[in-house]
Amino acid sequence: MVHLVNHDVAFTAVSRAPLAKLQDYKRRMGWSFPWASSFESDFNHDFHVTHTEREWQSGAVEYNFRTSDLRPSEESPGLIEMASGAGTDPVTFRKEGPGMSAFALEDGVVYHTYSAYGRGVDALWGMYAWLDRAPLGRNEPSARWRRHDEYGGG
Repeated sequence: MVHLVNHDVAFTAVSRAPLAKLQDYKRRMGWSFPWASSFESDFNHDFHVTHTEREWQSGAVEYNFRTSDLRPSEESPGLIEMASGAGTDPVTFRKEGPGMSAFALEDGVVYHTYSAYGRGVDALWGMYAWLDRAPLGRNEPSARWRRHDEYGGG
């Protein structure tokens, strides 16, 4: 964070869960970064990381700079496992996607300057860059990484 601040950059995470739930999880993880809730707002929809029921049913969802049908064609064990690890079902899991956006404030006007989605966000997960270069790669038993309090000793 010190590098960002000294380059006139601020960081805030945004999630759709209610703020109290985010704050509880933030305490569990020991995180100190700012985290805002977009609960009951259009923020995530506006940046195409959350999809409306109408978009979902049409099969035409805008995500990662293209229109796709993200509905699971069959419930694969990998998708079921990833969704379960996130605490949800496969359909709900696919209706939400990772993304990041950057904004600039100039003369009181906010400009949307950059967005990345899907695998384009991997570089932001600091451990991925290190694990992808390790001899055994990510070496996880599932497609998602474990939280710090989910590892055994070692």
